[in-house]
Amino acid sequence: MTVLRLEVWLSIIVALIATAIMIWLLDKYSPYSARNNKEAYPYQCREFTLKESFWFALTSFTPQGGGEAPKALSGRTMVAAYWLFVVLMLATFTANLAAFLTVERMQTPVQSLDQLARQSRINYTVVSESDTHKYFINMKFAEDTLYRVWKEITLNSTNDQSQYRVWDYPIREQYGHILLAINSSNPVKDAAEGFRKVNEHENADFAFIHDTAEIKYEISRNCNLTEVGETFAEQPYAIGIQQGSYLQDELSRRILNLQKERFFELLSAKYWNQSARGQCESTDDNEGITLESLGGVFIATLFGLALALVTLIGEVIYYRRKENRLTSSETILVKPAKNDDDDPPPTFEDVAGEETGNKIKNKKIPSSITIGTEFVKSSENNTNVSYISVFPRDPMQRLRNRFD
Repeated sequence: MTVLRLEVWLSIIVALIATAIMIWLLDKYSPYSARNNKEAYPYQCREFTLKESFWFALTSFTPQGGGEAPKALSGRTMVAAYWLFVVLMLATFTANLAAFLTVERMQTPVQSLDQLARQSRINYTVVSESDTHKYFINMKFAEDTLYRVWKEITLNSTNDQSQYRVWDYPIREQYGHILLAINSSNPVKDAAEGFRKVNEHENADFAFIHDTAEIKYEISRNCNLTEVGETFAEQPYAIGIQQGSYLQDELSRRILNLQKERFFELLSAKYWNQSARGQCESTDDNEGITLESLGGVFIATLFGLALALVTLIGEVIYYRRKENRLTSSETILVKPAKNDDDDPPPTFEDVAGEETGNKIKNKKIPSSITIGTEFVKSSENNTNVSYISVFPRDPMQRLRNRFD
């Protein structure tokens, strides 16, 4: 039993592998994945390595599910499309399996003469006055003869009438029904007309009963024909020779040698084998769903894959623009300092000016303060330490503190 064809199973495997690789790539390169965005996800998250991605894609076919999904939008888009693919495939498989088992139980094709005689949907015929037609006529005559004899026995019996007091006739009259159906369908003139009538009935409601060898040969040439049932009323061919002739042993020995060398099987394979039907389209209903029937499911999966790639590109572009805006807003412009050559340090008189009044006027500048264009050591004895006096932003307050 094959619910799905081989190409469908192979396509499912390819879709599983492609989905696993895509989930791994999306989680690796997306700036918003748990791997690349530790600030947004400080807790422990599932890292979709290549091995973990394959496990996620495989377990998504089970009722347990694949577990934790990716955090990035692109990865979730891919997973959503893949989950839709999984749901449709499981539903298709389940529905086709149920339909297959139901049809298998309900289907009762005609496989024998007994079944052909008990049904009324399929009409059938034979070649008029052929050996097959005469076979059914003779079998009908045998049934009538047996029925007449049985009736005479039951009516004329005087010894023990209880043995024949039955309501049902013990022999089934199937050949009478078959001959009646053949006569109602009108026997054909030759085999070619019989095969033509079978081809004209496209609903498979007409059968042609004929010689086995000729039917097998016609089936090997026509893809619309098929053989149903087993061979019945088999009559082997024979070679007639004079009684007591030496040819009897010689012919028998030669025929046995041909059978041993499989000569007759080679002839059957040459003219009746199934290789001539290799170009015929398969009509077996049990071969499962084809890839063409499920093409829409795979197209939806491919669309989800393309949408995930577009989402990944959008995430990368948005992330880079956001980073550029943050960098430009945090930039501090620093005004370059003035050159000392252009603006020499001020003198004490320039700093004090008239605001100093009489407090500091005519007072000596302390040795700890250096005013000029050069730095001078405050102590000649200490060669390791030099003092630099730097004026504060308010020089007047600084001088008042020092002279007070």
